Parts: sequence; C-alpha cells; structure tokens
Amino acid sequence: MTVAAELRSDDVRRPLRAPSPRKERASQLPYAVALVAAVVAVGYWLGGPAGSPRSGFVWAIGIALGLTLQRSRFCFTASMRDPVLTGSTSLTKAVVAGLAVGTVGFAALQLGAYFKAGQLADAMKLAGLEPVGLHTVVGGVLFGIGAVIAGGCASGTLMRMGEGFLQQWLVFPFFVLGSALGAATWPFWKTALRVDAKGGVYLPAALGGFVPALVVQFGLLLGVWLLADWWGRRSAR
Repeated sequence: MTVAAELRSDDVRRPLRAPSPRKERASQLPYAVALVAAVVAVGYWLGGPAGSPRSGFVWAIGIALGLTLQRSRFCFTASMRDPVLTGSTSLTKAVVAGLAVGTVGFAALQLGAYFKAGQLADAMKLAGLEPVGLHTVVGGVLFGIGAVIAGGCASGTLMRMGEGFLQQWLVFPFFVLGSALGAATWPFWKTALRVDAKGGVYLPAALGGFVPALVVQFGLLLGVWLLADWWGRRSAR
C-alpha cells in the first residue's frame, strides 16, 4: 500500500507535458510549378533551337509515359513476378489490356501499309519481325533474372529514379553500360546465339489474312486475361 501511494504521489507531482504541435507540411506547389516550367522549357528547346519538332514530340511522349507509369504503378516485370510471389494479377491483366489496345493500333498501321502497297511483305517490314529460337528463351530468362534483382525493367528503373529510389540510381550506370556493350557486340551475338532460329512468324501471313490473325490474337489475350483473373481470385481466398 505504501509503495502504491508513493507511486501515485510521484505521478501527481510529475508535470504533464503538452503534446508537441505537429509541423505543418510546406507547400509543394512552388516546386511543382518550377518542375513544370523546366519540362516545358526543355521541350521547347529540344523542339526548336537545339533540335527538331520530332525531338520535342519524343520528349513530350516520354514525360507523359513516365507520369502514367508512376501514377498507375504499371510495371511489366511486376506483372510476371506478382502472380508467383504475391498471387496478385491486377498488373498482369493491365498488361494484357495494354497489349489488346496496342494490337488495334499496330494492326491499323500494318493494314495501312498493306493497302498502300498491296503486299504483305510491306506490312511485315513495318512489324520488324525477328527470328525465334533458343536465343529467345535464353534472353527472356536472363532478362527476368536481371529485372528481379534490379527491381524493375528499363522503364521501371527510369521511373523509380525520378521517385528517388537509391537502388535504381545504383542500377542505372550498369544498365547503360550493359546496353552500350550489347549494342557494340550485337553483330556477334546476332549470329552466335541464334541456334535453331526459325523465321519470324507473321500471323496474317501464316493464317491467311488480318481478320483470322486478329481473331487468334484477341482469343489468346482473352485466354491469358481469364487465366490471370482466375489465379488472382484463387490466391485471394
């Protein structure tokens, strides 16, 4: 009882501390205005005195793409990684939807080239087909390992650098070095790794027209989307 009384007495004598006031966050508006002004100035400089309208257009597309990736958290690497690690397939379905939209756009461009020349060969040149073989599998595995270790693919690395992630700033020099070495030694790898390489598969030529090719393409994308949706709901249980 005496100990309890002493404890209560000490509590009464101890002065109560007023909660420290929270610091108000400084307005980020001036920084945002300065950043937008800098982006516009660089775009104007690239599109005029220092470059060409094409350079300014590419700059604007790059800024818009980076903003879209940052705000949507869109990531190609995560779309393949998350179903295995976390069971989430929202990004996987987003990539499939993006491929569907891209299919429409590229089909329109290739149809334009076909109607202009009347030959599928011109549309095939626009598609930029590459032979498929063992090198495709090896390259995909190596890319997947590197992307997981680095924490993202090329676009994801650049986007997270803008967000201030230190890991991506450390990855970026090696990304540039690897790209430069790959470009410099590309003639060697082009012939050395193309083991059992087959000719490029162009669906309109293989299936007898653009309509069957689009049906097969959208059918495959729909199948992948349904599979991803089922896997996501199954993992969430």
